[in-house]
Amino acid sequence: MKGIIVFRMGHRKRRDPRLSTHVALAARAFGAEKMLFSGDKDPELIRSVDRVTSNWGGAFRVQYVKSWKPFVTNWKMSGKSVQLTMYGINVYDVVEEIRSCDRDLLVIVGGQKVPREIYELVDWNVSITSQPHSEVSALAVFLHILLSGDEFKKKFPDARIGIVPCLRGKKVIRSNSSLLSS
Repeated sequence: MKGIIVFRMGHRKRRDPRLSTHVALAARAFGAEKMLFSGDKDPELIRSVDRVTSNWGGAFRVQYVKSWKPFVTNWKMSGKSVQLTMYGINVYDVVEEIRSCDRDLLVIVGGQKVPREIYELVDWNVSITSQPHSEVSALAVFLHILLSGDEFKKKFPDARIGIVPCLRGKKVIRSNSSLLSS
């Protein structure tokens, strides 16, 4: 598998700004290169995630896609796609197959009701559990399993803020510290 792109379908500006931001933050922290979203155009969602990336490092970005159907249909020409849905195949039954693909991977998470057609367009419909749950949790668990925990080793270049792990309390470092570049 080459790169990982997350696609948030059906963002609703009035209802979903915090949840879509959390999808983007989970995508970034767990190893995706970028998040695309359809539904309502929302420049504030893009700005919010850009601020996080600017402070915490890396090259993650968010982009708007006007219409999901032509985007997902065209994606099939160059990449593979996974929809995270409670109706899919258990992640552990297909994760090796997904890992072995030699193309970019589009990970689709729904916002509003996902159109039936998407189930036919994707390469894999994958479930984390067969119970209702959050798309943020499904994405985080899926990426963790897919990347075998390597997201915990990920470095974010050009970070202005970083965390020093500690058992008690919290230690935040700023870009003037040599600890950020090591």
